Amino acid sequence: MPESTIFPIEYPPIKSAGVYYFNTSSGLRYEVRFGRRQDNILHSTIVFGVINDEFEGEEYVTTNRGEVYRVMNTIVMIVKDFMEQHQKVNIYEFHAIDRDDEEERPSQQEQKNKIKGNSRLKLYKRYLPKIFEKGWNFNFDGNNAIVSKL
Repeated sequence: MPESTIFPIEYPPIKSAGVYYFNTSSGLRYEVRFGRRQDNILHSTIVFGVINDEFEGEEYVTTNRGEVYRVMNTIVMIVKDFMEQHQKVNIYEFHAIDRDDEEERPSQQEQKNKIKGNSRLKLYKRYLPKIFEKGWNFNFDGNNAIVSKL
């Protein structure tokens, strides 16, 4: 993936840490955080979103300022870096939280096309194969994506 398709990444000062940052061209600051499950340290939950003060503490809010593809490409590179640093992690979990304007039930178009999940989950479905190549299983349950090593 060419450097121009991602934003500059701020890597954790300690390689084993799981918090990355990057700034977009429009001035948004993103945090990408990897958490470990207490019952399985080889299971990592990934959360990311905008952490600018202008969003009044709404942690992991996302916006659409025309940068979504470059943001997602940056997140792909971050997850790949984390995976390189933590090769034993065998489960990754993503939660696609509904936006305020999304309803719980699918739209008529989604029902017609049998598309499940919110718009964020659909975006994840598009980008997860760019992160997790051969040897990984994808399971989509509601607004969650769980990727596990085969």
